Amino acid sequence: MTIHLPRAGGGTFAYTPRTQPFTVSGSAPLVSRTVFSAAHVVADPYADVSPDGPAAVDWDATLAFRRHLWSHGLGVAEAMDTAQRGMGLDWAGAAELIRRSAAEAKAVGGRIACGVGTDQLTGPAGLPTLAEVTAAYEEQLALVEGTGAQAILMASRALAAVARGPEDYLTVYGTLLRQASEPVILHWLGPMFDPALEGYWGSADLDAATETFLEVIAAHADKVEGIKVSLLDADREVALRRRLSRIAGGVVRCYTGDDFNYPELIAGDDHGFSHALLGIFDPLGPLAAEAVRVLDTGDTKGFRELLDPTVELSRHLFQTPTRFYKTGVVFLAWLAGHQSHFSMVGGLQSARSLPHLARAYQLADQLGLFPDPALAASRMTSLLDVHGVAQ
Repeated sequence: MTIHLPRAGGGTFAYTPRTQPFTVSGSAPLVSRTVFSAAHVVADPYADVSPDGPAAVDWDATLAFRRHLWSHGLGVAEAMDTAQRGMGLDWAGAAELIRRSAAEAKAVGGRIACGVGTDQLTGPAGLPTLAEVTAAYEEQLALVEGTGAQAILMASRALAAVARGPEDYLTVYGTLLRQASEPVILHWLGPMFDPALEGYWGSADLDAATETFLEVIAAHADKVEGIKVSLLDADREVALRRRLSRIAGGVVRCYTGDDFNYPELIAGDDHGFSHALLGIFDPLGPLAAEAVRVLDTGDTKGFRELLDPTVELSRHLFQTPTRFYKTGVVFLAWLAGHQSHFSMVGGLQSARSLPHLARAYQLADQLGLFPDPALAASRMTSLLDVHGVAQ
């Protein structure tokens, strides 16, 4: 079978899909690294909703995808930006997602951590106060902890908008961490993922922001299980990881959120390594888990041989505007047969071009990510037909 894929500059080229998928050797628990996949949500394609209305979620398909991730030994990072949090999924939808996924995790014995933010602070009422930001965080923290899931304190657009400097971040996070019932994961999401987070931790200077971030951690190390760093800067993450190892006896973990440099960061060096909480591990789930199992045996070279070839796909999906990587993630889930359609909440299936999607298909197919390559090829062909690309 040959598919004629569109080129970015015009025209098409012939591509022959592979016939066999990548196969994993087993489903043994992951040992040497803790690995979370930030999972997407599946939209209900039959819902008559507008892009700016409340999200309509296909709950059965959404939970089935989480069971798929758990079956490979991965943890699920729920209601994060991969789930279109703040980009189609509002707080009411996120709250329902958290409740349902946490219950499913209990039923199957899966690991889950859920995002805690302030996205109920929307509307034309103007900027919130610091007290209102704190109260919004507290509401979400109570819900997540009430489900038994681990909390991930996400970066807050509202806090970024209202904070006057580092001291306001120290106040808000200090209040939250003192009342957290269990250690949380702190999430530093860079502006490449969300432009509204420019200047987080009180400064656009990342060195200065890092000092505030570390000050929060040092003051409350007993309530911080780990940090997730999503700055797409491997050197900065390594430097932060090394400083983190000197805080509170090195008990605070670093979870890489770097979808450009994750193999080297997870593999680590003589001074340490990063665990993982990644959006790219949504489409890479089985392959990523297999790579970590190889790493569990002490075979770093084998780990890199499996995971390094996936970076080209990840960098493609996360190219600027990076926040639209979710479109590629859902597209690959459709091609892989995890859902019956390529629709997204908020209509974000339109956020990437046809050549971009075609390249994502080609790279994913070459990695063997599709359990049924023939199904993926058929669905890719149907999408091309709709867009007038003759086959």
